[in-house]
Amino acid sequence: MKAELHPRNRHRQGYDFLQLAQTLPDLAPYIRQNQYGNLSVDFADPRVVKLLNKALLLQFYQLSYWDIPDNYLCPPVPGRVDYIHYLADLLADDNHGQLLRCKGVRVLDIGVGANAIYPIVGHAEYGWSFVGSDINPQAINVANVIAKSNPALKSALQCRLQTDSAAIFHTIIKPKDYFTFTLCNPPFYTSAQEADASNHKKVSNLTASQPQKSPVRNFAGQQSELWCPGGERAFISQMIIESQDYAQQCLWFSSLVAKKDSLTLLMKTLQKVNPAEVKVIEMAQGQKISRFIAWTFIPQAQRHAFLVKHRMVMV
Repeated sequence: MKAELHPRNRHRQGYDFLQLAQTLPDLAPYIRQNQYGNLSVDFADPRVVKLLNKALLLQFYQLSYWDIPDNYLCPPVPGRVDYIHYLADLLADDNHGQLLRCKGVRVLDIGVGANAIYPIVGHAEYGWSFVGSDINPQAINVANVIAKSNPALKSALQCRLQTDSAAIFHTIIKPKDYFTFTLCNPPFYTSAQEADASNHKKVSNLTASQPQKSPVRNFAGQQSELWCPGGERAFISQMIIESQDYAQQCLWFSSLVAKKDSLTLLMKTLQKVNPAEVKVIEMAQGQKISRFIAWTFIPQAQRHAFLVKHRMVMV
């Protein structure tokens, strides 16, 4: 039981490895008993991590096909699902406490990646529609293949290539676009060296009981997925500055924030753009505490009217 996950998270009961093996037989050879006598897999092996997450997506999120190239970020599904559920709760506060489960809810995923995890989960759980942006052309191509290969997702995800490496929202949000909210898993590290050092430490911990193994990156990831100059602080700060240009086109802007220490700088940046409200929402996965920050320029009294005006909720 993973009681720290969101109450609506399908993975609170942990992994049923036997059921997952039936969903994806390729996973079966890697399932074995761990030192506690429970069924598990080697979470330090990137091939196994990819197979596990593929099985979860196929079993729980209405997919018939999902695959990503080697060396692309393979998301840990339960944590990504929590972000979606907490955003749904945030939105419900602007809809008289009622969850919105409809295609009218339009979400912009900054850095959709090859895996397209947020559109997959958001559409399966709530019926939302997505625009996914990415600076990597191959990631866009792979995400498009996933969308076109799954009837339930085909009409719910539109991918846009970011052609300006210095921009986040600029060139992506069009004049006639209106979004319920944006979400983002920003590049966390400040350099490739920092990313490699952090991963080496993480995987060394996972393989501590298996000294014969050499640590490898168990989650993979392209440069644009893992690091950028200034790391998450610089990336989210730029996102905040750009967001004021679209203050009336999006109800909520949001981003994951991996380092709690980053919040102080981000709050100072937010003060410069004068939002109507800012929220920091904590999430927990095991012993790890994560969070996302959300801000809006639309006063609370006007938010439901925004949803109605742009047909994000039926009245």
